[in-house]
Amino acid sequence: MAVYAFTFPGQGSQSVGMGQELAQAFPAARAVFQEVDDALGEHLSKTIFEGPIETLTSTENAQPALMAVSMAVLRVLEQDGGLDLAGRVTLLAGHSLGEYAALAAGRAFDVAQAAKLLRLRGQAMQRAVPAGEGGMAALIGVTLAQAEEICNRASAAGSIEIANDNGGGQIVVSGKMAGIDAAITIAKEMGIKRAVKLPVSAPFHSSLMKPAEDVMAEALAKTDIAAPVVPVIANVTAERETDADTIRLNLIQQVTGRVRWRESVATMTGMGVDTFVEIGAGKVLSGLVRRIDPEVSTLSIGTPADIETFLKSL
Repeated sequence: MAVYAFTFPGQGSQSVGMGQELAQAFPAARAVFQEVDDALGEHLSKTIFEGPIETLTSTENAQPALMAVSMAVLRVLEQDGGLDLAGRVTLLAGHSLGEYAALAAGRAFDVAQAAKLLRLRGQAMQRAVPAGEGGMAALIGVTLAQAEEICNRASAAGSIEIANDNGGGQIVVSGKMAGIDAAITIAKEMGIKRAVKLPVSAPFHSSLMKPAEDVMAEALAKTDIAAPVVPVIANVTAERETDADTIRLNLIQQVTGRVRWRESVATMTGMGVDTFVEIGAGKVLSGLVRRIDPEVSTLSIGTPADIETFLKSL
């Protein structure tokens, strides 16, 4: 029998119309989008289903939107498909904002709380650094040691750090724009396969996000968090977690901390997981997981057809 981990995507997986087919087919999915709309006091679902993409991609919208789609898929699996999450799934994990979806899936907090926290998180991250001052770049075909060397050398031009260790030779760096430009130049000099700026509006997961970390520390201090019914792998430690106070601390540190996705996948396979199921929009995490460990199976569930196929496989 397959040993499952459910994974939840992060920013960049959004697309106009995501989740719409689910909402049309299943009342349980519609209810999730309504919960998010009610929590935020606006029709975010209209933006999710109809766009425009520029509005959806805005950090303050993309974060709760992606969580909403993930939770809509999960709610249908549980309510219509009869999935017993705690009985059938060994671990949960999400990439950056996806960690909030993973925690909502594990009932550490509810959908409305997750939506409010992610809206605040998106706004705080956007405001932390003036537009144009910071950015991110992807380094492809690079080792962690090489990426650290690039950051060390580029930091003379401006603050720069490793933001995401995505695995499969893909590492994202984040920091001051001058540091990013220097890193791309240095990477090319070192013969790194590819170094490219990312179309993001701020230097996420870097020390420049400290003002946003402070905002989230205050918000999370007031948030009731329960022990999740399925353990969640934390981005900042790549370790299995069920303690509510530790989860709170991890979410605070995650704003400025590194997303240790490669290590997280290794933790999960080390605990026996052989099948990774991406819950929500896109297939980004499935691709990363396959590059980290080609031996495991991956599935992506974002449509009614995907749900039907998965439930038949159980």
